[in-house]
Amino acid sequence: MVCAIEIFEKPELNDPVLIEGLPGIGFVANIAALHLIRELKAKRFGEIHSSAFQDLAVTTGNGGTLGPINELYYYKDQDGGRDLIIWYGNTQALTTAGQYELCGRILDVAQDMNCHCIVTLGGFRQEEVKTPPQIYCAASDHETLNAVLSLGAKVMVGQIFGIAGLMVGIAKIRGFKSFSLLVDTLGVFPDADATNHVLSALAKYLNMNLDLSKVNASADETKKVLESFGLIRTVGTEKKKEEQQFRWFI
Repeated sequence: MVCAIEIFEKPELNDPVLIEGLPGIGFVANIAALHLIRELKAKRFGEIHSSAFQDLAVTTGNGGTLGPINELYYYKDQDGGRDLIIWYGNTQALTTAGQYELCGRILDVAQDMNCHCIVTLGGFRQEEVKTPPQIYCAASDHETLNAVLSLGAKVMVGQIFGIAGLMVGIAKIRGFKSFSLLVDTLGVFPDADATNHVLSALAKYLNMNLDLSKVNASADETKKVLESFGLIRTVGTEKKKEEQQFRWFI
């Protein structure tokens, strides 16, 4: 299995928090990461390629191609707060071994950048979603869990598949503080409303003022990208097949 990470720049960051934003249920994490990158004008400093990513390339209007990729961005808080590392991409790994390797390599980068806290985001599929949607959490330790519960989240009971769950577990083993924030969603389309709620909770945790007025635009852009990879169609029209083929979505 090959998972190659190219780092273009190694920024000096202040106690950074790594935020995961890969495609999943409701594409909540994906939309949230894209919104953070745009609103905070985060700078790309690395990219990840894996043989466990999808085996395709999507053609572009000018004759080029867009392949499956993960990227790393950083944001430096000018007010002296905690900096961010944002993990964004158009795919997760499609195999169990690939998921473990991807998590491990990202944690290597985080450790090298003096990061001690990992946050994963995602959707929690429901047949019906109340207003406002409920947020759930799971964490590496009691102290972190209590901090997240203070945001209004409830304890998640059950299983968290994919990067959103796996990353928290591996991070704990390696000595990181880590937690997952999951928000209720129907899960069949890029859910801007669910993303709004999870970003509000995240901003509160980070003690950050975050403009959420353009989350819908980030959701629209996410939809275009994921449609090109066939992910929106798969999730929306082949639910039973999706639960097997894309079990890692969360």
